[in-house]
Amino acid sequence: MNKYRAQEIAASPVMVNVTFNDVPVYIQHVEENNETARIYPLGEPQQEQTVPLSDLREH
Repeated sequence: MNKYRAQEIAASPVMVNVTFNDVPVYIQHVEENNETARIYPLGEPQQEQTVPLSDLREH
C-alpha cells in the first residue's frame, strides 16, 4: 500500500477493509520517513505492532 493511501485510511472516520497477513487490521498511524504503519488486529488493540506499508492490503 502506498503511504498516501495509508494516511487517508488512518485519518478517515470510515472503516476500510485492510489486512496484514490476511488478518483484518486497523491503521493507527503512518510513519512517512520509514514507510511503516502502526496497526493492530480488529478487536485486539493490545496486539499493536509496526509493519512495512508494503505488507498491507486494501480489499
